Amino acid sequence: MKSSTTDADALFQLPPAEFTAARNVLAAKLKKSGKTADADLVKALPKPSLPAWAVNQLFWRHRKAFDTLIAAGDRFREAQSAQLAGKQADMRGPLDARREALSELSKLAAGVLRHAGHAPTPDMARRITTTLEALATYGSHPGAPPAGRLTDDIDPPGFEALAALVPQMARGKKAADSPTRIIQFQQKTREPRPSRKKVSAEEEARRLADERKAAVAAAREAIAGAERTLREAKKAAAQAETELKKAAGRAKETEQEKAAVEQRYEKLQAAFEAARQEARRVASEAEDAAQAVEDAERALEKAKGELAAL
Repeated sequence: MKSSTTDADALFQLPPAEFTAARNVLAAKLKKSGKTADADLVKALPKPSLPAWAVNQLFWRHRKAFDTLIAAGDRFREAQSAQLAGKQADMRGPLDARREALSELSKLAAGVLRHAGHAPTPDMARRITTTLEALATYGSHPGAPPAGRLTDDIDPPGFEALAALVPQMARGKKAADSPTRIIQFQQKTREPRPSRKKVSAEEEARRLADERKAAVAAAREAIAGAERTLREAKKAAAQAETELKKAAGRAKETEQEKAAVEQRYEKLQAAFEAARQEARRVASEAEDAAQAVEDAERALEKAKGELAAL
């Protein structure tokens, strides 16, 4: 299956227009080699949306910048968990690091799109940024979306998913050994945890309140990120409109200059034609004058001969 996985990874690195044909070829190859189950899995792979494809390329081509974003998301969740445990934690540092990583990846995504012949429109930038923010929220959690193999846009995890992501970090090392409650965006039923003593209703209520507080904080951060993305998109749209107006103005000026040049050319062409006609007329007159001189010289010689004969 390792070879099949490598081949499938290669599909998500292809240009969007080549995905479907290459997927069908790979599925047929696997089926022919007797790997029917792998062939069925490959055949069922949907073609990624353009924003998902762009984010996949960030994973495959710009791994360092991509991993920086995921690490910043992990540090932010750890800081949230520490605060829930009543410890001092730096929240600003991870947030700033995540913001810088998002900005860098957004620029790289625009370059990826342009290189592939797609315009990085404000809507496209918003969808890519939203997906990146969602991946940062999941971080390196086992239930995170499959980086590099996304097939569609990803929204930030909902309230219940956030509540499941953050408290597991707060419970420390033991939580790493417990089954995850988040697999591919769906919350699994919480498995009963062995307890040495009965938890009081007050403690349970406090735990639920802490989980809700952490989820609300993460949701607010996601909203703030979406609002930042919207502001940046509006700013980019305004700048694009301004540039468009400037370009239209320059085009109009160029068109006017072109018309003036064409008009001057037409005048020069007419003057040239008139000068050529005048030159032809003068040349004809000069030829007639030369012929008259020649005739006069012959008449003079004849007159002289007749005079000498007398």
